[in-house]
Amino acid sequence: MSTTQSDRLRALLEPLVAAQDLDLEDIELSKAGKRRMLRVIVDSDEGVELDTCAELSRVISETLDESDAMGEDEYVLEVSSPGADRPLSEHRHYLRAIGRLVKFQLSGEGEKGAGELVARILDVDDEGMDLEVPGVKGRKATARRIAFTDIAKARVEIEFNRKDKKEEEA
Repeated sequence: MSTTQSDRLRALLEPLVAAQDLDLEDIELSKAGKRRMLRVIVDSDEGVELDTCAELSRVISETLDESDAMGEDEYVLEVSSPGADRPLSEHRHYLRAIGRLVKFQLSGEGEKGAGELVARILDVDDEGMDLEVPGVKGRKATARRIAFTDIAKARVEIEFNRKDKKEEEA
């Protein structure tokens, strides 16, 4: 998608998304056979419900039909949330991931150097975050702090057998 079309779409869609108390995370335009696929990714601190995506899809569709932002060619519109294993790139993403297990690719600029780290986010501030690194082979978990500048990539890890805190307290 050209930068100008991306910018035009973002400028057109951002107010519609914000009106639903959501964040516009991404806009992807790709070919799907003879048609184009416009994927609009939205999120919020509370997550996104299916009904909200459906309503937003109707509003976006009407707005796109009234404008020339997509041109004359056919397209398919998809409005969705980023998914459970989404990449973390914005400060708000890390805040939303507090309590979650995350896989970090470290840039090597920090004191511990480059590499991979899997840890649970405990707290986030403006400079970085406090983590709990799970213990290996019966060892206790350890605390660690990393700065945002030390992170090359980060992605939430899916946990299928994680116990909820309420279950642990019972």
